[in-house]
Amino acid sequence: MTQALVVMDMQNGIVARLGERADELLDTVERAIAAARDRAMNVIFVRVAFRPGAPEVSGRNQSFSALKNAMVMDETSDATQIHPRLALHDGDVLVTKRRVSAFAGSDLDVVLRSLEVDHLVLAGIATSGVVLSTTRHAADMDYGLTILKDACADTDPEVHRVLLEKVFPRQAAVRTVDEWIAAP
Repeated sequence: MTQALVVMDMQNGIVARLGERADELLDTVERAIAAARDRAMNVIFVRVAFRPGAPEVSGRNQSFSALKNAMVMDETSDATQIHPRLALHDGDVLVTKRRVSAFAGSDLDVVLRSLEVDHLVLAGIATSGVVLSTTRHAADMDYGLTILKDACADTDPEVHRVLLEKVFPRQAAVRTVDEWIAAP
């Protein structure tokens, strides 16, 4: 089994939405990244961003059309850059997606297949957004999955809990970062 840690939407504009909860999440994600690097595991960062003018955003897309009008998610915007506490290292991969799932509108699958990855370890914001969409997409593509429950966050704590306790265990191993680090 070849694993990759996939750190999703941990970019300035999205991390900021967590307010005072952001520091604790970033601490946890930093531990996961350090453990992955210690294991010589691939670390892949995924961000959501659009080209100037956001030509890839349809007015029919309820989630992203408001962002297009505000132009806050341009590829060069500070809001779309990976949070500085999680700085990329040599050998890390940065994938830019254009939709909610880390696979939609990105080259993530090409990267994973090139690296011969067959098991994804997921961390991200939001549990009800990128984590849910990517989990479903990856499961349908036959990737093995582990979700790091304390390395995920959502603005709705109840939705976060239901997904981690009731939905995700049907398709993934759901572990804390410490449980994942302690596993062989």
